[in-house]
Amino acid sequence: MSKTIIPAGYRDPLGLFDTQIAIGMIKRSFEDKLAAALNVRRVSAPLFVEPATGLNDDLSGTERAVSFDVPETGRDAVVVHSLAKWKRMALYTYGFAPGMGLYTDMNAIRRDETMDNLHSIYVDQWDWEKVITKKDRNEAYLRETVEAIVAALCDTLDEIKKAYPAVQTDLQRKVTFITTEELLQLYPDKTPKERENAFVKEHKCVFLMQIGDVLSNGEKHDGRAPDYDDWTLNGDILIWNDVLGCAFEISSMGIRVDSAALDAQLKKADCDDRRKFLFHKLLLEDTLPLTMGGGIGQSRVCMLLLGKAHVGQVQVSVWDDDTVNTCREAGITLL
Repeated sequence: MSKTIIPAGYRDPLGLFDTQIAIGMIKRSFEDKLAAALNVRRVSAPLFVEPATGLNDDLSGTERAVSFDVPETGRDAVVVHSLAKWKRMALYTYGFAPGMGLYTDMNAIRRDETMDNLHSIYVDQWDWEKVITKKDRNEAYLRETVEAIVAALCDTLDEIKKAYPAVQTDLQRKVTFITTEELLQLYPDKTPKERENAFVKEHKCVFLMQIGDVLSNGEKHDGRAPDYDDWTLNGDILIWNDVLGCAFEISSMGIRVDSAALDAQLKKADCDDRRKFLFHKLLLEDTLPLTMGGGIGQSRVCMLLLGKAHVGQVQVSVWDDDTVNTCREAGITLL
């Protein structure tokens, strides 16, 4: 059965040709604005890595990476889930100075993803990472960076609406900040997603902080790998999506672990076996630079700004038959 929901009375504001042109405009415009706002430079990035490097991101710890053998090397490779760890190694290798960083196109296959309006097995995002100093490892700097990203998003929307008056999307520039524990106290009887929806519906643009650790009710708001974000200095940018009537995540980001945070989180997550990997050794030895970074969904941004009801309207992927038929009957064209 299709998990796709068609909003009542939904009509795509743009035709197929204009959609494709607008997607290109969004990607060029937002990329330039993000680079200027965060002082990051574009670099090339891998589609796959060797498992032994420990560089692949295991997300919540349950997703299976797509793997394949490479006969010429005699070893296996895995398609990246994200570039969270690779980016930090790249900053070290390339010699980026504090206050500067990199961004790149990240493309991935998440084979275990549940397909619905928001999710596909194909992932495309802007992955970014920058070198920071010890004095920047604080919530104030994190908030400042979040506000810069939201401003770049809003400025991009302004350009799109000038070019395509049929686009009626509205975004709020003011960001409301709240922790997962504070959200739990506000809505103790709701599930994590229900809490997000209730709060974001009221405040429109939210940065939900401190994701990954156990809350006072003995549960996690959501899973986070223990070896990239500092669970006390991370979060998700959530925007209310008027088309779908739900909280819409466009970015997961944060200040990365230092040696102390990594040591503590590996113990909490029962992942001490990762200490043998080169990446983790360099972190625990304080060899790698202090950084912050995140991923911003390219299809998510295009979907939000262009008022699309399904992610397949802005990216090419594969879909189950029920989804294809549901969208066709509703007049929704999947790329």
